[in-house]
Amino acid sequence: MSENVQTTARLAPLPRVTPPENEKLSDVLQRLATRPGEGAVAISDLLYAMRDRAVAALLFVFALPIALPMPPGASAILGLPLIFLALQLALGKEPWLPKFVTKQSLPKATFKVMVDKIVPWQMRAERLLKPRLSFMTGVTFERVAGWVCLLMAVILFLPIPLGNMLPAFTICVFALGLLEKDGAWIITGFVSAIVSCVLVSGVVAASVAAIIFLVQQTLGLL
Repeated sequence: MSENVQTTARLAPLPRVTPPENEKLSDVLQRLATRPGEGAVAISDLLYAMRDRAVAALLFVFALPIALPMPPGASAILGLPLIFLALQLALGKEPWLPKFVTKQSLPKATFKVMVDKIVPWQMRAERLLKPRLSFMTGVTFERVAGWVCLLMAVILFLPIPLGNMLPAFTICVFALGLLEKDGAWIITGFVSAIVSCVLVSGVVAASVAAIIFLVQQTLGLL
């Protein structure tokens, strides 16, 4: 694992205060990134900071850094939580992550760089989101979106060339659509998922064909 990923250094626990009811995701992230003191920001800190929010909010926070160029180590600790969270969305469960995942952390400086890249994209998206196409935002499509997000999370977790950014982007689209009850974004998420599967399938097929060709060429020289 990258040296930027830490499992021991931790910031002090977040104050046990109730955040403002209208606090946006961007506000939560900036609050964590600008806390006084040094150390690291653990996944457990993120879970506590967004304890009253839907699984979709956590999916967005963990997926967007993978969809954008980030410092080394960010995707190493954000990919696995996505699998757990997507499964919980599919099953309609409350957000929960095992201890060996929640104790993973990023240095505060790295986390701040990550937040500085996330927030502008999130603010742009918020201006485009609005409740619409309500038939796409019900429980049934939420569960289906959860299973698709799980597939995307597994794909981006595997060492597949070009297999990270588009699946992560797809999860972000689903997450924002679910958060803001925007059926148009959920439909866009399904389309993006299909494109992701086609692209990854093509990459895998090309890789397998290249390996077979190299093996045949090698055996032909023996």
